[in-house]
Amino acid sequence: MSVELLLSIGGLALLDTLSPATIGVTVYLLLTETKRLASRLLIYLLTVAGFYFSVGVMLMLGMGVLLDAAVSLFQSRVVSWIMFIIGVVLLIASFYIPPKKKTDLPRPKSKSKFSMVALGITTALVEVGTAFPYFAAIGLMTTSNLAFYQWLPIMAGYNIIMVLPPLILFMMHLLFGRMMQKPLEQLHVKITKQSGSVLSWVLCIVGLILILNTLDYL
Repeated sequence: MSVELLLSIGGLALLDTLSPATIGVTVYLLLTETKRLASRLLIYLLTVAGFYFSVGVMLMLGMGVLLDAAVSLFQSRVVSWIMFIIGVVLLIASFYIPPKKKTDLPRPKSKSKFSMVALGITTALVEVGTAFPYFAAIGLMTTSNLAFYQWLPIMAGYNIIMVLPPLILFMMHLLFGRMMQKPLEQLHVKITKQSGSVLSWVLCIVGLILILNTLDYL
């Protein structure tokens, strides 16, 4: 397992922290919740991270079976070409993402803990289809032929990094209290208006990472 691979996956994890939905829901909870905020937010973030982790493990196990079913050299070259083409497509597509004026973020429908689990699953379902950094990281780990004991902690670390920004916002909310009210309101407005541009940058960076990491194997 090379340092270059770890840096690439770490960069993708940092890129995934820009998730508009997860941060947006966190900001909404910080602005509206006064009771049991910590437990409700923790349940929500654990649900999101747990869902992504489960999807990642299933994909890695499935891809591992496919890799074992083919000749190593041939499969490696085919996968590398596929990832290279996907990278080029994502890079080109990033220039054609239209800006969105406003995005409706998922919100809890009740105060129960179950509602936070449902909200976490809803958020994950909304974002998993466009989780390009996560899928790119899984692709890099697959083509690197990492063993189970190698990619499992990397994936766990990836998901922890992914939910760090909401946790940092929560800690700042605890430390500074009402001083965070205005910054959180401004952040909420920006998130609802700038999701299109965030997606554009994500596609561009993921595309470049996939292209650069597969050039040596084509």
